Amino acid sequence: MTTIGAGGLIITALVPGKRYVREYRKLTAEMQSRVDEKLEDLLKNPRPSGLAFEKLKSYANPSIYTIHITGNYKLSFEIIEGSLAFLRRVAPHGEIDRAP
Repeated sequence: MTTIGAGGLIITALVPGKRYVREYRKLTAEMQSRVDEKLEDLLKNPRPSGLAFEKLKSYANPSIYTIHITGNYKLSFEIIEGSLAFLRRVAPHGEIDRAP
């Protein structure tokens, strides 16, 4: 289902999608803070330890990646224009796995 690691991927900026923004606003303040921290880590190092960076094999066009926020939450994104991460969703694992 997934491939671990980011290869030569470099992320320089984040672009939040409408669905991501809607789901992010529904999170608690504590969870929003955790998401923000994980995204900062992702910008510093595209393969930071503890994020469980994964490329979803089932999605080749566009390539969709996920990172773990907590034991139950994931964030999905795709890479656009070479180094921009388009944030797609932030939701429980089951929801992301069904519709990233």
